[in-house]
Amino acid sequence: VCDLLLGTMDLAYVCEWEKWPKSTHCPSVPLACAWSCRNLIAFTTDLRNDDQDLTRMIHILDTEHPWDVHSINSEHSEAITCLEWDQSGSRLLSADADGQIKCWTMADHLANSWESPVGSLVEGDPIVALSWLHNGVKLALHVEKSAASSFGEKFSRVKFSPSLTLFGGKPMEGWIAVTVSGLVTVSLLKPSGQVLTSTESLCRLRGRVALADIAFTGGGNIVVATADGSSASPVQFYKVCVSVVSEKCRIDTEILPSLFMRCTTDLNRRDRVPAITHLKFLARDMSEQVLLCASSQTTSVVECWSLRKEGLPVNNIFQQLSPAVGDKQPMILKWRILSATNDLDRVSAVALPKLPISLTNTDLKVASDTQFYPGLGLALAFHDGSVHIVHRLSLQSMAVFYSSAAPRSVDEQAIKRPRTTGPAVHFKAMQLSWTSLALVGIDNHGRLSMLRISPSLGHALDVGLALRHLLFLLEYCMVTGYDWWDILLHVQPGMVQSLVEKLHEEYTRQKAELQQVLSTRILAMKASLCKLSPCTVTRVCDYHAKLFLIAISSTLKSLLRPHVLNTPDKSPGDRLTEICAKITDVDIDKVMINLKTEEFVLDMNTLQALQQLLQWVGDFVLYLLASLPNQGSPLRPGHSFLRDGTSLGMLRELMVVIRIWGLLKPSCLPVYTATSDTQDSMSLLFRLLTKLWICCRDEGPTSEPDEALVDECCLLPSQLLIPNLDWLPVSDGLVSRLQPKQPLRLHFGKAPTLPGSATTLQLDGLIRAPGQPKMDHLRRLHLGAYPTEECKACTRCGCVTMLKSPNKTTAVKQWEQRWIKNCLCGGLWRRLPLSYP
Repeated sequence: VCDLLLGTMDLAYVCEWEKWPKSTHCPSVPLACAWSCRNLIAFTTDLRNDDQDLTRMIHILDTEHPWDVHSINSEHSEAITCLEWDQSGSRLLSADADGQIKCWTMADHLANSWESPVGSLVEGDPIVALSWLHNGVKLALHVEKSAASSFGEKFSRVKFSPSLTLFGGKPMEGWIAVTVSGLVTVSLLKPSGQVLTSTESLCRLRGRVALADIAFTGGGNIVVATADGSSASPVQFYKVCVSVVSEKCRIDTEILPSLFMRCTTDLNRRDRVPAITHLKFLARDMSEQVLLCASSQTTSVVECWSLRKEGLPVNNIFQQLSPAVGDKQPMILKWRILSATNDLDRVSAVALPKLPISLTNTDLKVASDTQFYPGLGLALAFHDGSVHIVHRLSLQSMAVFYSSAAPRSVDEQAIKRPRTTGPAVHFKAMQLSWTSLALVGIDNHGRLSMLRISPSLGHALDVGLALRHLLFLLEYCMVTGYDWWDILLHVQPGMVQSLVEKLHEEYTRQKAELQQVLSTRILAMKASLCKLSPCTVTRVCDYHAKLFLIAISSTLKSLLRPHVLNTPDKSPGDRLTEICAKITDVDIDKVMINLKTEEFVLDMNTLQALQQLLQWVGDFVLYLLASLPNQGSPLRPGHSFLRDGTSLGMLRELMVVIRIWGLLKPSCLPVYTATSDTQDSMSLLFRLLTKLWICCRDEGPTSEPDEALVDECCLLPSQLLIPNLDWLPVSDGLVSRLQPKQPLRLHFGKAPTLPGSATTLQLDGLIRAPGQPKMDHLRRLHLGAYPTEECKACTRCGCVTMLKSPNKTTAVKQWEQRWIKNCLCGGLWRRLPLSYP
């Protein structure tokens, strides 16, 4: 059994602080940690210098580049007690023991640059619980329907009211916090940017609140659970309603049923666990189920409780007096214990799953039928350094991980081990990822450990089923827009091919409008999967080129304006697509005649500003056609485009647009280096491209390119100089370099020299020497070997672009708006340090 269990959780990497002479990072007490749905992790440390001055730090890192940590001096005067990400994963709340709450947002949409423009304060009253108000978005996962065709059946929206709505039902943003002295404070962010704050007592008799947690009900109410820290006192629950009355925030509270922990009602065990150390609702939107942990210095007991409606028996006398009562029993709400553990080692941290799997008995049966385990377990960390994953409701152990410095062998009994002096290394704070496939822990030395949690949790699953579970979670990320890094941890190189194919298959079964919404996300997903296997790594470039092509195509088409305003319903872009698909002529000028050229008239400066993008389209067409003769080698980037009718059709439309614009302003045309002066390069390329497109377009029958076309493409290199396309550099991230059973040891602030992953074979033009000129991948500008402009890079695909726009024309602005918040692949931007020779 031990062997099986040890295979369910393993260490992916550990990241620790460098030792500095003057100052050291100590884990803060209490230690706060939070994991956002974009896979950013925030945690706290205290920076101690020689004079014993403390600086409260908040560190934010993305899981793919943990060494590239961004440390903020939080300017909190007291210890930071809570950190909370919002549901979009791009804003962070921090609260401290002086009652100050700050809201952190990204400056310039950079994941390593944060500012705190707003906040609130409850003077001198430590915050014990903190949460963003609920925005009313709740999905349910239907694991049993994972074979259904539409995403709407697998992931359905649950009717859930936001905590507070603005005019028209739009959810209002804000946060709610509970303080030690029993106050509840709510701050609302108005669309104008100002903050409305209001504070109210939880109940008339205020008492000390040592622990609290906040959950939300489907009706839009908020439930607060509080405990004073002693296991002899009750755990109390309150309902909180927030409303806005005449521009002021109003809070109403009422008392709900309370409970005493089971372990304290037993007279023999009453004094064994004197303190309640953890109090958590099982999920933010499950206010009916709560997890409690009571501890002594050495032991802990964990209990799970549920709030049920129960009928009250009524005495016969009353039933005769009023017959109406006899028909329907009066109902009351009552807490019932679901499960409890025996005495455990002392619990040091708890992490709850965030996957929205509902927890009724039927659902648990479904989970055992479908063998889908992610999201069923919660994690408990103990003082002896072990981590157990236990079932959310029955609290039975599902997986175990030992994190002691010297991993003990399986046969050596636990009893034989001499007790080490001093406390073992153990996690002070833990968080599960959004798909529950990874767990991050911060230990009492301030180190960060990333653990993989196998989706099968030690059960023997056949390969097909394991793949289907990973696919189901990938689809969940595709629908919600969450980051899927933690799923990639479990994808072995052999799975990549079938995962990509199945993902595409599921995607093509969706409605056309949903396909359009998810079109870029699925490309980014396929690209990140293909990075993981040496056989598919060249296709990464193709997927990124396709993302780029889609973006350019829609931007350029959106610049076209109808000549007269009361035109029929089709926009010029749609009409262009239609005409290009209908007229399969190989002569560019004959296709052009069918278009209304006045729709294509643009300002001269605009055309000139777009030249770099148009040049890329021209170069890309030439590169593709020149690589057609050796299409037998799928190791070259661009290979998949040669049989992709949709993309070739897009390129063909763009060639027509470029040709028309070239008549208006010849200097915006792509520049080709030709061997003869008289040759019309554009029409030559258009002719070959059309022939290739006819072979594989969606409408007609697909056929192999004929000999004559291949011969003409063979001649291209002797007529035109084939450009060297700047593909994206191979990513510097971790996920493709993590080996099972060999955790990486990393240091904060120091980029590791990682062993080259199997994927970095010497591919055409993919390897960059340090002193080579760099490219702005999105503006297609050359930056030089050591760029003088500040640049930003994507955390996911490694694409680099300048922070500030060198060009102010509206068309360029329109292009830049497409990727100002996120990269085209959906990844977050991070600022790059300037490099010097």
